[in-house]
Amino acid sequence: MYTRMTEIAVGCFVAVGLAALVMLAMKVSNLGAFSDTDGYTVSARFENIGGLKVRSPVRLGGVRIGRVNAISYDQDRYEAVIEMTIGNSYDRLPVDTAANIFTSGLLGEQYIGLEPGAEEDYLASGDVIELTQSAIIIEQLIGHFLLNESQAE
Repeated sequence: MYTRMTEIAVGCFVAVGLAALVMLAMKVSNLGAFSDTDGYTVSARFENIGGLKVRSPVRLGGVRIGRVNAISYDQDRYEAVIEMTIGNSYDRLPVDTAANIFTSGLLGEQYIGLEPGAEEDYLASGDVIELTQSAIIIEQLIGHFLLNESQAE
């Protein structure tokens, strides 16, 4: 009887541990946080998106207000096109809002940071954010630094 109770307790402990791992995986991959259908869709064009991925967060003042839905490439303009959904409660973003690609920490995930402008008209579903700044690629910075150092000698 004692062995049976020990086996049941170990089984429950393992089940709780697996459930915790699944919850952790959902949290890390941003799967459980924001519904893609819960908001309006805007897009932006960038020359280089670095390591930005679908489901990356869209932040305003450090607060997540949306998510990247799709990433495509415009072969006519040679730019990446990012489609993002912004929550309905954030419907007062001016049309001259700027979009930048930032990195959380030194080697963290990349996200889109929005900076509101001063226009009185607001973004609506289907609008394009015109003011963008591409991701800063560390390898390119190091390459430019090394190239400038070698030319200076």
